[in-house]
Amino acid sequence: MQLHINTYGAYVHVKDQMFEIRVPDEKKTAKSHLAAHKVKSIIMATGTALSTDAIKLAMMHNVDILFIEQYGKPIGRVWHSKLGSTTKIRKAQLVASMNVTGVKWVKEWVLTKVDNQIQFIKDLRKHRKQHHEFMDEKIGQIENLYLSIQELQGEVVSDIADTLRGLEGTSGRLYFETLSKLLAKEYQFAGRSSRPAQNPFNAFLNYAYGMLYGKVERTLILAGLDPYLGFLHRDDYNQLSFVFDFIEPYRIYAETVVFRLFSAKKVNQGHTDKITKGYSLNQEGKQLLVTAFNDYTEEATIRYRGRNQTRSNAMLMDARTFANSLIAPVVENTIK
Repeated sequence: MQLHINTYGAYVHVKDQMFEIRVPDEKKTAKSHLAAHKVKSIIMATGTALSTDAIKLAMMHNVDILFIEQYGKPIGRVWHSKLGSTTKIRKAQLVASMNVTGVKWVKEWVLTKVDNQIQFIKDLRKHRKQHHEFMDEKIGQIENLYLSIQELQGEVVSDIADTLRGLEGTSGRLYFETLSKLLAKEYQFAGRSSRPAQNPFNAFLNYAYGMLYGKVERTLILAGLDPYLGFLHRDDYNQLSFVFDFIEPYRIYAETVVFRLFSAKKVNQGHTDKITKGYSLNQEGKQLLVTAFNDYTEEATIRYRGRNQTRSNAMLMDARTFANSLIAPVVENTIK
């Protein structure tokens, strides 16, 4: 279970060796209790608090604590101090970032992202006959970009990086243009925007991406990978570069959840606040999105590698497969 604390003034502490969550209300404080072994991670939004006893209990049970800012982006994390895997993986990750292995994986992640966009539009097309001509045109354009990415060749990522970013960016522009067209007029938006979002759709999507960033970072750490050691994204100061690389195939999770909320008209004006030069999710909006996002990633299952898995577990399996692929040649050489 992922515990998302986002009510202003909410407090997490320990009682009877369980997490106790106190949420202030107009009349009285509501209390709920959760056994530590049932909690996978705790997400603390701004304006909430937790005790050192709660942190200790979380560390004892390997519960990840993530702090997020108002747009949902992670700003800090508390976890146990153990590496939890072999350092061989991180060494191999560094080597792969500087050779053709990095090129192979970067292309694969971006191709999967673009293919997800194509398949999502095709799925939406089934029930939108009036938009077939428009959608077919966009699908064809994005498929051409997919083929162009496939053909990119290089010995190191920097050989293809600029071209890849350009193709990826064009695909994203066409994709979001299509999603906007399919929404009711009051929900339509003009492209991506952030910090602040220029419309409610982007306010929801930015927050959903923020939750996904935290989930991907946790996944990479569990798989023994370094979230700061990127392949395509730049190694800027304190930049979680590899999170931004590895997240690409899974952005569709956030996009699907947000699009469904808007297309089903579950979002209304009471879910966002107008702020200076943009929009921001308010308490009601966060509650709606967090519930839908957690249901989609942590509760609902998909058929993956022959078993029913949550999407979060599927993502972790992919990360471990990637990590193992990096050290596989090292292991084979050692055996010989």
